[in-house]
Amino acid sequence: MKSARFNRLLASTALGLVLVLGSHAGNPQEALAQQSEQQIEAAVPMPDTDLLPPLTAKDVAGTPSTPSTDIKAEPKQDAAAPAAEPAKAAAVPAATPVSATADSAVADQLRETISGKLDRIVSRKADREGVEAFYKARDYKPLWLSDGAADERAKAAIAYLAQVDSVGLDPSDYPTPDFKSAVTANALAEDELKLTAAVLTYARQAQTGRIHFSRVGADIEFKLVAPEPAEVLAKLADANDTSKALDSYNPPQPEFAALKAKLAELRKGALTPKAEEEKKPDLVHVGEGKILRPGMKDARVVALRKRLNIAGDKDSPLYDDAVRDAVKTFQTEADIDVDGNLGSNTVRSLNGEKKVARGPSANPIDTIIVNMERWRWLPRDIGNPHVIVNVPDYSLTLYNNDKVYWHTKIVAGKPGKATPMVSAEMKFITVNPTWNVPPSIIENEYLPALQQDPDALDRIGLKLTQDADGTVHISQPPGAGNALGRIRFNFPNKFLVYQHDTPDKYLFAKDKRAYSHGCMRVQNPLTYGEKLLSLVLPSEHYTEARLEKMFGGSEININFPKNIWVHLTYQTAFVDEGGKLQLREDVYGRDARMIAILKGSERKVADIAIERRPDSSSKPVRMPVGTYGGGGGGYSNGDGFFGFLFGGPRQQPTPVYRPPRGLGPRVGNNGRYTYR
Repeated sequence: MKSARFNRLLASTALGLVLVLGSHAGNPQEALAQQSEQQIEAAVPMPDTDLLPPLTAKDVAGTPSTPSTDIKAEPKQDAAAPAAEPAKAAAVPAATPVSATADSAVADQLRETISGKLDRIVSRKADREGVEAFYKARDYKPLWLSDGAADERAKAAIAYLAQVDSVGLDPSDYPTPDFKSAVTANALAEDELKLTAAVLTYARQAQTGRIHFSRVGADIEFKLVAPEPAEVLAKLADANDTSKALDSYNPPQPEFAALKAKLAELRKGALTPKAEEEKKPDLVHVGEGKILRPGMKDARVVALRKRLNIAGDKDSPLYDDAVRDAVKTFQTEADIDVDGNLGSNTVRSLNGEKKVARGPSANPIDTIIVNMERWRWLPRDIGNPHVIVNVPDYSLTLYNNDKVYWHTKIVAGKPGKATPMVSAEMKFITVNPTWNVPPSIIENEYLPALQQDPDALDRIGLKLTQDADGTVHISQPPGAGNALGRIRFNFPNKFLVYQHDTPDKYLFAKDKRAYSHGCMRVQNPLTYGEKLLSLVLPSEHYTEARLEKMFGGSEININFPKNIWVHLTYQTAFVDEGGKLQLREDVYGRDARMIAILKGSERKVADIAIERRPDSSSKPVRMPVGTYGGGGGGYSNGDGFFGFLFGGPRQQPTPVYRPPRGLGPRVGNNGRYTYR
């Protein structure tokens, strides 16, 4: 309680003010205006200092006063007075420890940042839209914070992103904050969004790849489906296991998991694969002499059998079909004229040094990583049943219920005529197919051939026609000599390639079989047809024998009631059924290109697609109407055609034309233009 002396002081002061004001009651305001400051001070009674000594701390101490006696005016206080301390603390928020109430402050800061400053942290537009939608739906409640600090979900996400090198990615691509240095709502909100941005980048690249396929080649096409950013965040918000949720964005195929395991073994030093050394058998010298052909006998055939390691009696001098096929295989591999005869050029190649093909990447880790990257381009659901073509392995595998159902060899596209990478659905099989030559082969190969040998098309069974609009077509009717063989497997795609039979069976004896114009020649096509039809038309009981009975001069289509997915892949690293890591030659240079991207400056933008010029190889070849005798129809051997096309009438004698090595067809969606 305040002292009596203090109360007496207040009362005497108030009485003095009343007396002064009362003397001018008629016009108090005028009276006050007339009083000088000194007069007012003189009229106010002063306390009796003799009776009342100066106030002490004891005088003002005690319990709080009642409202009627509280002092309204705030006395001037010393800076060190206790009453000033709360105000001082409130003015310096950084000094206040972050507490549970900070989450609402972070939410307010998130609202502000997301509404106008998000592009500083999240660069991709689709990610920004997803972030805004996700946080707005939860009233900007933080995803990674609880009670003003990183929660267990945040710690698990940070730990997972730090070890994504185990799945072929680079942790430095997904920088994460530590949250420890953030002591204000603004800093916490910024760290929250940084982790969100890192997680979204990871989820997208884990699912669709760090490198967009368009940067690797124009002959690659996949439908990449990136995860929706808002759905990624919602999934993580609901997940009981953050690491498992993040890992789910990687390819689910067991082939990917097998490569992941081998990558870990390589990094631990438990696996040290070496590229297979080129096996060089002791060369047997083959002597010079006259040209040897099938049916002839000569002592040099014995040396030839040993040089090429031909099965059977190696001491036989007979130049039989086995010798001819072995010579054809060698000629194809040596990139010389393929005729199956032993001429001087073939002898020189046999006795010279063999070309050494490019092997797998010098660093198996790099090879595995780019193969894991290519698995990210494939659909997450690859179908059941489905077909996998592995071009560097020159193999085709039919899967049913995730198990190998059938496997065979293929011949794939040569370098420069690569078999593309694509996923498409096989819809039907054609028995007795027609080969419709594509415009690029017409223009680049057959027209120049006709210039030198006007009878070339007739000799190899091709027919030339011209439409009324001048478009030129060259085709080969069904038959035993058709370049497509007797059966074709159709899965329409933008690259106009498919799988088919071939009359050139000798190529399957080679280990490296890159000789086609892009299509895949199947070693056992009738068996392939039987296996496919057993899955899509089991009640029809198709067999090899039944398909063979359908051979004839007219095309027959067998439509599938259920399409089968076909995936053309490029696996230079894979794990075989025995659990062994297999490495293959980078025949098209796709590995080298991707490794260069990942290790160069292009890496920063590698996941952004680039535009490529449309493929002009399917553009029709047109000549003036009537070039081939009339407004369309069959090819005329009249001099008018050659006079127009080659600048004069054909000349005799004409040289003999041999078709380009490996020439064959492929088909378009409309069945008209085909390549091989």
